Amino acid sequence: MTVTDCRMYEARYPEVDDVVMVSVKNIAEMGAYVALLEYNNIEGMILLSELSRRRIRSISSLIKVGRQEPVMVLRVDKEKGYIDLSKRRVSEEDVASCEERYNKSKLVHSIMRHVADTMDADLEDLYQNVAWPLYKKYGHAFEAFKLIVTDPDSVLSGLTKEVKEVEGEEEVTKTVPAMTDAVKDALIMNIRRRMTPQPLKIRADIELKCFQFDGVLHIKDAMRKAEAAGTEECPVKIKLVAPPLYVITTQTLDKDLGITVLENAIKACTKEIEKHKGKLLVKEPPRAVSEREERFLAETIKNLHDANEEVDGDEDSDQEDQGMGSVDVERGGLSE
Repeated sequence: MTVTDCRMYEARYPEVDDVVMVSVKNIAEMGAYVALLEYNNIEGMILLSELSRRRIRSISSLIKVGRQEPVMVLRVDKEKGYIDLSKRRVSEEDVASCEERYNKSKLVHSIMRHVADTMDADLEDLYQNVAWPLYKKYGHAFEAFKLIVTDPDSVLSGLTKEVKEVEGEEEVTKTVPAMTDAVKDALIMNIRRRMTPQPLKIRADIELKCFQFDGVLHIKDAMRKAEAAGTEECPVKIKLVAPPLYVITTQTLDKDLGITVLENAIKACTKEIEKHKGKLLVKEPPRAVSEREERFLAETIKNLHDANEEVDGDEDSDQEDQGMGSVDVERGGLSE
């Protein structure tokens, strides 16, 4: 066995009625041959009669080569290596539970395999001495890994293994740490790199207008009210995209909290601008956005800014006439 080959769990085979994740390898007359992804890709078969509760007109419409599927274990012949599986007996709850467990196990496996590769360690030994004991103690090694991010010693210090050594003419068994300091440090480093929570970017898109004579000042005041609605955990920033479009953003580890903070910021901004017969229109409500969306927004703002610099004329006067206010786009704040 190579250092990168190993099942994810201590049991070599799943139990009957377990729901496991498989990858479809081949479709035959009797059914579909699959690899059990959590059990080192051992082979199983989804029988034709277990593909669907309905009459099967086309196997290809039910299952495709390369697709990952949660399936239920019907029979396991450990001696012959036969594993019969069912797709049709899996409920929606089973699917959700299986996918959640598999995604956690896959991340644990990726970390363990990377440590084994980089430290030239045997992956199964690493699983046997580290991951599988953590599965037993914490229900899933993923939960233990989350604790290791902030307090590794509380989780790893109690892990040991037994080794046999020869003393004189006798062979004695000794209890030693489950891994060397170098492997332990590599494991902690990889866990922290892969599992440290990353702040979410929460964003809302709004239109802000005020056509009063001193509308610029009123818009500035409204924007300040929006930013003042932020907290230390969720500071609120507001940027001009192009008159009258603005974006309100915050960053947080708690998605629901971030959305609530932006909703409060919009309410505060709306209340202030409406005092002066202005108007705020929510174009896109608060939601988590991806890095790709943020890069696109940054490029859009930069392109508009560059285009404005190339245009001759009294743009500042036009902007004030529209009541958009003077905004420092580069800093993302208000200019006095």
